[in-house]
Amino acid sequence: MSTTPIIGVLALQGDVREHAIALAELDAIARPVRKVEEFADLDALVIPGGESTTMSKLAVSFGLFPTLRARVAEGMPVYGSCAGMIMLADKILDGREDQETVGGIDMIVRRNAFGRQNDSFEADVPFAGLEGDDPIHGVFIRAPWVESVGAEVEVLARLSAEPYADRIVAVRQGNLLATSFHPELTPDRRVHAYFVDMVRATL
Repeated sequence: MSTTPIIGVLALQGDVREHAIALAELDAIARPVRKVEEFADLDALVIPGGESTTMSKLAVSFGLFPTLRARVAEGMPVYGSCAGMIMLADKILDGREDQETVGGIDMIVRRNAFGRQNDSFEADVPFAGLEGDDPIHGVFIRAPWVESVGAEVEVLARLSAEPYADRIVAVRQGNLLATSFHPELTPDRRVHAYFVDMVRATL
């Protein structure tokens, strides 16, 4: 039985290349996917950062939502960063009225919660479950935050500094993982390693 996971990166829009590089460095097979037939042999999926409304529209155009929702329901591990967090939320605030999500994580996410592009920032984020005790360096670009979570959701990270102290920025529910920030934009691979370990546990 192979322990080399095949992990798709949803290649509709966003940081596809950066996620693929991070996964390859962790000995996973990273594959860009944008068509229904390309999902057949995937062990897991990453939904990258980008623009969530654009990503949602393109997923509708490509007919991907039924397949995405079915694979999530079957237990396929999925990691979403920034826009990917929005895509995995059961409910979003401040989205377009017609904006669809894959869902799967029992959370309410506020889109663009930290402000516009020029309000982007970086912060050290304590993150439960990562190797070592050092916080992860989070890059927040038009990022969402999690307003609330259901009983089945594990909160992995909250911001610790004002003005956003205690805001939830990383969660896990079963085989689904989501972060507000972009670990693919830093050299620290611990969040991706956490996800790859989640994937390997299902092989």
